[in-house]
Amino acid sequence: MNNFWIGVLEQGLLFSIMSLGVYITYKILDFPDLSVEGTFPLGASVTAMLLVKGANPILACMLSICAGMAAGFVTGVLNVKFKITNLLSGILVMIGLYSINLRIMGKANTPFFNAKTIFSGEIPPVFVIMILALIVKLLLDLMFKTKFGFILKATGDNHTMVTSLGVDIGIIKIMGIMLSNGLVALAGSVMAQYQRFSDVGMGSGIIVMGLASIIMGETILKALPIISGTACALFGSLLYKGSIAIALKAGLPPTDLKLITSVIVIAALAVYNGGLKVKFGRNLLSGGVKAVTDTKSA
Repeated sequence: MNNFWIGVLEQGLLFSIMSLGVYITYKILDFPDLSVEGTFPLGASVTAMLLVKGANPILACMLSICAGMAAGFVTGVLNVKFKITNLLSGILVMIGLYSINLRIMGKANTPFFNAKTIFSGEIPPVFVIMILALIVKLLLDLMFKTKFGFILKATGDNHTMVTSLGVDIGIIKIMGIMLSNGLVALAGSVMAQYQRFSDVGMGSGIIVMGLASIIMGETILKALPIISGTACALFGSLLYKGSIAIALKAGLPPTDLKLITSVIVIAALAVYNGGLKVKFGRNLLSGGVKAVTDTKSA
């Protein structure tokens, strides 16, 4: 049982890095970026190619981030400079990256079981992933407190104000998309090293996982104003992976994984958008008795 929950924690923390990347485009820039389904396996593909050749695993992570940022740059340019819609820009890059990933690895699946990875040391994998996820979260929190971070947030909220400050919105948007895809590629690199193989199709459904994690985290923690958006993404990823693991542990077949994911996302969206009225502890705090006011005249 302990191994089960440790595995859930490892998976949740690992995918939280990807969720933090999706958080930038989805919540900050209001940009539904589907290219992340290509940049996640891109990071894994670059890592696999480098580790097979004996490269340093940390260097592989860094180069994977660079590859992801390059893909994000293309997505941003297609949207900002070529005026292609955000959805179509992401789809075009995602499709193109499928072939690029195949070219990088030379085949659809590349194992590297004997290669040195970031998990080859004596530190348990759960602590390695936890440290990495916390570093990414803290760096993002620091970035959002800088001038660039404030401008990035304003770009998604108020284009007119950013323009009045003499800032090029297009450049800021491109930089935000690059940062997002760089983090997603980092998550793909860590995932590849965690499972010791890379697959060209491992990015399928990544955007849904990221969105579900963010929405679930905000649904649970939005009542706490001191909680940052990055914390919601991190906590939501743990909650999402935990929900999937519990569903499978309860006896549901793995073939129903996509259906389970859909149900979880629908439930989270319904609660988040007010379709399901959920009041946490309000009646409990008032002793379970609701005050009734008689508005009728005597």
